[in-house]
Amino acid sequence: MPAPALLPRPTALLLLSAIACCFAGNHVAARLAFDDGAGVLTAVLCRAGTALLVLGTLVLVRHERLALPAATRRWQLLLGLLIAVQSLCLYSAVARIPVALALLLGNTFPVLLALLNWASGGQPPTRRACAVMGVVLLGLLLALNVPARLEEARTGTGGIAWGAGVAFALTAASVFACALWVTDRKLAALPGTVRSFYTMLTVCCSLAIAGAAGAIPGGMAWPQHSQGWAGLVVLMLLYTTGFTLLFVTVPRLDMARNAPMMNVEPIATLFIGWAVLGQWLAPIQIAGTLVVLAGIVLLSRDRR
Repeated sequence: MPAPALLPRPTALLLLSAIACCFAGNHVAARLAFDDGAGVLTAVLCRAGTALLVLGTLVLVRHERLALPAATRRWQLLLGLLIAVQSLCLYSAVARIPVALALLLGNTFPVLLALLNWASGGQPPTRRACAVMGVVLLGLLLALNVPARLEEARTGTGGIAWGAGVAFALTAASVFACALWVTDRKLAALPGTVRSFYTMLTVCCSLAIAGAAGAIPGGMAWPQHSQGWAGLVVLMLLYTTGFTLLFVTVPRLDMARNAPMMNVEPIATLFIGWAVLGQWLAPIQIAGTLVVLAGIVLLSRDRR
C-alpha cells in the first residue's frame, strides 16, 4: 500500500498546534477537577478509558489482528505500566504546581531519552547536544525561580507543594523516556494501533486494580460540584480529540520535520491556565520556559 500523501507544511503545523492546544486544555481541565475534589486515579482512568474506546474502534475498523508475538508480550506489558505511572505522576504534578510548569518539566523527556540511549549503548550526545542540555537545565532553574523557592522554604511562606510537584513532574518525564525507549527498541515492529490499544488497556486495568485496592488514598474520589464535573468532561473530550487527530493524521504530518511544533503545548498551557485558573508566572519564569522550549526544539533536531 503506498504511503499517504503528506499535508502541506503550513496545514501540518496548524494541525499540530491545534493538537498541542487540545492536550494543553486537557491538563488545565484536569486541574479544575482536582481543585473540586476529583482524585488523580479518577482523572487518569476517565482519560485512558475514552482513549481505549477510540483505539478499540480503530482496531475494528482497520481489521487489525490483536495477537502479539510471544517475544513482545512482556515488553508490551511493561510499556503499559510505564505509561500508567507516567500519567499518574504528571497529573499528580498538575494537581500541585502551576499547570504550565508541570507540563514544562514533563516535556524534558527528550533530554532524558538522549541520555538513556547513550547509557544503553547508543551514540554519546554530540558537543552541541551537551551544550543544549546545559541550556535546558539553566532554563529550568529560571522557570522554577529557584531563589524564590529557597526563600519560601527558609521562611515557611510557600503555599504550593513545590517539592512534591517538581518531583512528580520529573518522574513523569523519566518514566516517559523509558517508555519511548521500550517502544523504539523492543516494540517498533508492532502496528501502532495494536501497541497503543494494549498500552491503554494495561493503563485502565492496572489503575482500576490500584483504585479498588485503595493504593492511592482519595485517588478514586469524584468532583463535588458542577465546575469539577465540567473539568472532568472537558478533560476527556479534549484528550480524546487530540489523541484521535494525532493518531489518524500522523502518517501525513511529516513528524521528522514538524514534531517540534508539539512543544507549543506548555506555552498554550500557560495562556489557558491564566485564562481559566488565574495562574500566571513571573517574568523570570516565562523567560526560563522559553529557554527550555528552545533547547528542546534544538535537541530534537539533532540528527544523532
